[in-house]
Amino acid sequence: MTEYRRILLGGAVVETVREGEELVARDGRRVKIADAHHLSPVQPGKIIAVHLNHVSRVHEFQIKLSPTPTYFQKPTTSLNAHNGEIVRPKGCKWLNYEGEVAIVIGKRARNISQAEAGEYIAGYTIANDFGLHDFRDTDAGSMLRVKGSDTLCPLGPGFVTRWDFRNKYLRTYVNGELKQDGNTAEMTWDMHYLVADIARNITLEPGDVLLSGTPANSRPVQPGDLVEVEVEGLGRLSNRIVEGPAPIRSELGAQPTESEEVLSTALGGDWEFRGIRAPKKPGQ
Repeated sequence: MTEYRRILLGGAVVETVREGEELVARDGRRVKIADAHHLSPVQPGKIIAVHLNHVSRVHEFQIKLSPTPTYFQKPTTSLNAHNGEIVRPKGCKWLNYEGEVAIVIGKRARNISQAEAGEYIAGYTIANDFGLHDFRDTDAGSMLRVKGSDTLCPLGPGFVTRWDFRNKYLRTYVNGELKQDGNTAEMTWDMHYLVADIARNITLEPGDVLLSGTPANSRPVQPGDLVEVEVEGLGRLSNRIVEGPAPIRSELGAQPTESEEVLSTALGGDWEFRGIRAPKKPGQ
C-alpha cells in the first residue's frame, strides 16, 4: 500500500508520500506529519453518499432496509481535511458525526459490472459524514443542508492505494471515548457494488468520492469536542467542532427545527417519545 497526502508546504499545495512519520514531497522536501498542514487528500468533482448500508445501523433504527441502496450528494464546498474545524452554526444543536470509508475513483467509470468495479477504484480514504439534523425537516431525502453545509465533509488524512476493504474495523471516538465500533464486513453492499450501481447511469470521473455508510451510534457533538475516525489500514481522521460566529439568517428560508424526526435521527437508539420508541427514517 502507498499513502499520499496533500498538504500546504511553503505556501503551495504539495502532494506527498508518507514514509513513517514523515511526508516526502516530490522535490525531496520532508515534513513531520505532526507539523503538516493537511488538505483534503483528493479533489473530487462530486461526492456521492449512500443513505444506509451498515447492518448495525439498520438494527438500531428498527427499520427494513430497502432492496437496493439509495443515495444523496454532498457539494464539494463541504470538503474539509484532517485537523480541520467543523463549524456548527450558532443556534443549531443537532450536529452528528458519522465515521465512514470513502471510495476514490481512479478512472472514468460508466456502465461497468460489479466484477469490473475494482479496476476503477484508485484507493480509499476516511470520511466523517457530518449531519446538521436541525435542517432535517426542510430538505427531505435530498439532505442538501443536513449533509452539505460548509465544512461537513472532512476527508483524510491520506489517500491509500491497494487497500483491501474486506473485514476492516471502523471506529469513531469523541474526546478519546469510543462511540462507533463497526466493521466493513457488516456492509450490505460492498465497495464494488456501490461503484457499479452508481456508474450504471452516472459517469464517475477520476477523483470522485463515494461514501460507503456509517455503523450504529451516530450521536450529536458539541463545540470543543474532538471527533476522530479510525479505519484499519487507513489511519485516523481528526476534527474539532467549533461554533460558528453567527446564526443562520432568519429573514428568509427554512429555519432549524427540533421535531420528532430531528430528535429521533440525531439521538438514534437513545431517543424515546412518550415511552414508545418512534420509527426512525435515517438519511445516512
